[in-house]
Amino acid sequence: MNKPIFGLSAALVTPYTASGAVDLPKLARHARAVLARGCDSVTLCGTTGEGYGLSLDERNAMYDALKEILPADTRIQVGIMASAIDDAVAQSKAALDAGAAGLLMAPPFYMKGVDDEGLYSWFNQVFERIGKSLRGVIMYHIPSQTSVGLSPELITRLRKAWPGVITGIKDSSGDWATAERYLAAHGDISVLVGDERLLPRAMAKGAEGSICGLANIAPELLVPVIHSGGDGKMVIDLVDLIVANPVTPAVKVLVGHLARDSAFDAVRPPLSELSAERRSKLVEAFDTIMAVA
Repeated sequence: MNKPIFGLSAALVTPYTASGAVDLPKLARHARAVLARGCDSVTLCGTTGEGYGLSLDERNAMYDALKEILPADTRIQVGIMASAIDDAVAQSKAALDAGAAGLLMAPPFYMKGVDDEGLYSWFNQVFERIGKSLRGVIMYHIPSQTSVGLSPELITRLRKAWPGVITGIKDSSGDWATAERYLAAHGDISVLVGDERLLPRAMAKGAEGSICGLANIAPELLVPVIHSGGDGKMVIDLVDLIVANPVTPAVKVLVGHLARDSAFDAVRPPLSELSAERRSKLVEAFDTIMAVA
């Protein structure tokens, strides 16, 4: 019997109050909304969720807010973003102990030019210190942000050392050749595509879905690509529009536009909100694309 595929997970945006605190009720309502619109799961504290700038206390409060409002069987992944081993362990244990289905684990991102040996040692120590609760690790390859890549060979070595622990790879390189290498070497686990424009090709080659920012805005367009073999033409148009802007601020503007709540626009430094002119052009172009949906 074939196992079910991973499917579509929304890399949830993080809304803030006027004071800059995480708006927990709004976060929970947004999570519930994207699930109702077709997402199979949600992911907290990813790149679109500004996970690199959230404290451990904020992360814990965010998870608790989702648990209170979402069905008990909802799959929630949590992004792990830290350079210090102890910080990565603390983020991981807090999420797993609270009941997270798994971890979206980025590599340490401060030092550049590190080799596989150093990365293996880092991940190995993190896994050892997490201990018995360790499960559901999705390796997060996003070199545009971390400048630290995760080679298929490194992941092979970690999988051999930690059988059953690594259940997926999220490839956010936007590079088809990289996605192909992951699919060839690790097609027996969940290979997920972060760049939604590659989804149709990747699904045809054995990928299992996506954790992505566009799922905050248009999950209805992504679900057919993942579950029914759709061609995703409109997805390409939307992603091209979004990446022509600073991505996270653009996604948040569009979430707020759809929710009729401009408070979603707020981002946490060092990010900046889109200018009024850029925001207006983005929303107008988005509405034009969606008018033919």
